[in-house]
Amino acid sequence: MDVVKAAQLSGRALERVVVHPLVLLSIVDHYNRVARDTRKRVVGVLLGTSSRGTVDVTNSYAVPFEEDDKDPRIWFLDHNYHESMFSMFKRINAKEHVVGWYSTGPKLKENDLDVHALFNNYVPNPVLVIIDVQPKELGIPTKAYYAVEEVKENATQKSQKVFVHVPSEIAAHEVEEIGVEHLLRDVKDTTISTLATQVSSKLAALKGLDVRLREIWGYLDLVIEGKLPLNHEILYHLQSDLNLPTLKPRVQNSWSRTPQPTPCQQSSSRSDGCV
Repeated sequence: MDVVKAAQLSGRALERVVVHPLVLLSIVDHYNRVARDTRKRVVGVLLGTSSRGTVDVTNSYAVPFEEDDKDPRIWFLDHNYHESMFSMFKRINAKEHVVGWYSTGPKLKENDLDVHALFNNYVPNPVLVIIDVQPKELGIPTKAYYAVEEVKENATQKSQKVFVHVPSEIAAHEVEEIGVEHLLRDVKDTTISTLATQVSSKLAALKGLDVRLREIWGYLDLVIEGKLPLNHEILYHLQSDLNLPTLKPRVQNSWSRTPQPTPCQQSSSRSDGCV
């Protein structure tokens, strides 16, 4: 696709999105109350702060949302309800402001850009965080995006908005960490031994590593086949993460062929009991 992203020319202003545990718990509760055992998704507002390229999502609330399964252009989001809720939240914590919106996707949908444009009325550069409430793979269940203007190289074509992925992570303040630890302690299965728990954790970590390595493998195959452009920054990080320090072949071979002196041969005196 012959396009040049304007955000890439001016440098990305948004570098990462940090989601707090309270937000995840609130979104899962919203989904279980409204859309559990259905194919529907739920939508809500994200609150927090933004500074130096980092969006810190510390709170959220649900908003009424409906969409037509057959025609994605037909959807409804109650922005009056949102404005009423935000005015009440602002009285509790004036530091938190609207930073974007969330969806339980679990993937991007055709009308997401239209919904995103609505939130431009409340924040200059909103973020969209998709939460996978029923993850099938190990890893962080969040994916964050922001919209940029896609400028066509052909001047006759009209520019349009597109989503750009931004790294996301889960982080918590000390008070939140204590609450999460107590929550995990309550849901912990006491019938499972500590050894079994450790083995399960190791197995889960290895499965997660296998998934990530397969993703890297698939990406490199697409680059070799010419289906994706070569990105030197990605290749640099891959080389940095995957390369292990090894001895040079010649040094390794010469080391294995050279007989190593014994302690007795190194000693100039035989008074140490060597025979």
